[in-house]
Amino acid sequence: MKLTFSWLQDHLEPTASFDQIVERLSLIGLEVEGVEDKAKQLAPFVVGEVLTAEKHPNADKLKVCTVSIGKGEPIQVVCGAPNARAGLKTVFAAPGTVIPTSGLELKIGKIRDVESRGMLCSAREMGLSEEHDGIIELPEDAPVGAPFAEVLGLNDPVVEIAVTPNRADCLGVAGVARDLAAAGLGELMAPKVKPVEGTFPAPLGVTLEFGPTAP
Repeated sequence: MKLTFSWLQDHLEPTASFDQIVERLSLIGLEVEGVEDKAKQLAPFVVGEVLTAEKHPNADKLKVCTVSIGKGEPIQVVCGAPNARAGLKTVFAAPGTVIPTSGLELKIGKIRDVESRGMLCSAREMGLSEEHDGIIELPEDAPVGAPFAEVLGLNDPVVEIAVTPNRADCLGVAGVARDLAAAGLGELMAPKVKPVEGTFPAPLGVTLEFGPTAP
């Protein structure tokens, strides 16, 4: 069974960190099979704004871009994406960043004798899809320098737990939240149930009959 941390928080007001909750799940009989936290994996990637995109002097299909990441001087990046253009907000990776899909660690280098100090990334390089015809295009209001994962809403970790046959009560998020609350990791948030008012007379009546009380 998979659930996100935000989904769990719909049922539990946690008093512990996400990592503490993951650790406790296995201790209360809900074995954690895996955790997917794209925010951690994509932490080095930030929103960059292309300020200029000029033709590379030594290559027809390359562009020399200057990119702002909201601090410091603009950064020069050589890019081969056809959609690289001035004004575009996209994903920037600095030297030292490891690309998720290839495992490549970026370094400052020269491409056709022009220095490149980073990379503008496609969705495939981020492991988000197979799209690689161009670099990612972010909304115009994306804040420059902000974590890419946060802008795309990828900062909600997913936990996968193994539910044994005797714990069918934990096949729902509410059941998991109840167990965590019982383990002292938060306060259970009971769902608000709105009564449904009848619109016609009930065809069946209800009679309450009580036997004699014991002396």
